[in-house]
Amino acid sequence: MNIVDDVIRAKLHSHVLLIRQVSEYIINSGGKRLRPALVILSAGAFGYKGEFHYNLAAVVEFIHTATLLHDDVVDESELRRNRETANALFGNAASVLVGDFLYSRAFQMMVEVDNMRVMQVLADATNTIAEGEVLQLLNCRDPQVTEENYLQVIRYKTAKLFEAASRLGAILGGATPEEENAMSIYGMHLGTAFQLIDDMLDYTGNNQDIGKNLGDDLAEGKPTLPLIYAMRVGTPEQAGVIRRAIENGGEEGFQPVLDVIQKTAALDYARKCAEAEIVTATAAIASLPDSENKKCLMQLADFAITRNH
Repeated sequence: MNIVDDVIRAKLHSHVLLIRQVSEYIINSGGKRLRPALVILSAGAFGYKGEFHYNLAAVVEFIHTATLLHDDVVDESELRRNRETANALFGNAASVLVGDFLYSRAFQMMVEVDNMRVMQVLADATNTIAEGEVLQLLNCRDPQVTEENYLQVIRYKTAKLFEAASRLGAILGGATPEEENAMSIYGMHLGTAFQLIDDMLDYTGNNQDIGKNLGDDLAEGKPTLPLIYAMRVGTPEQAGVIRRAIENGGEEGFQPVLDVIQKTAALDYARKCAEAEIVTATAAIASLPDSENKKCLMQLADFAITRNH
């Protein structure tokens, strides 16, 4: 991962000072680097001995960072990872344009790998992520969103890059089609569980731990799983509290919504859904040969549902 960070720093170079400033600010702001770690661990699980996995790990992080830059502009966010967002510091225009730079730099780097299968996976993933972003935008302030609709958004918007990262390592390592598919299943369900926990932390986390303000999703009118479940099983009065909060962007306050979520055990339901995703993820790679890399992939799955940030 230290080598990946070296690649990231080298590839961030631009003769345009503002690009360097914004890119370095967001890249160096303390992200977990889970997606690039998946590329490294997946490649290692299949005995890859080259160096392209470092490049592709950086590519995946650049794509992820570009989505964060654009997300924060769309959501009008002011805090991420306990720091001001890039758009709050540098402005929306700079954030959007530097996000475009990171996307294009990522595609320059993937061309260097000279593997059409790799390019196909990353091009498809980037397109799917964009679709997920638009779907989420359409779902905002809509209390009629179903659990199925919600899961489609997070599988497109978040889990798709986890899936791509896991698949890329398998491709580099010369995995069989069955093994490649197993890694993609692992990544997809890991990413889904990761987002489910993220959505729970918006109601249960600590501001310092999660690096953003509690209730941000509610303030943006995002119908996440705890809200969807609470509306489904709660009383008409409880469902009304949630419905109005989604429609009005939580203007009536965070606490009444949290009370309904707690009384309907919506967080317990969301956690059980996340745990089920992890069971599917780890089962997909259970038959891979034992190795330190496989062990780390299993530990990463456990971290996804036990973390507090």
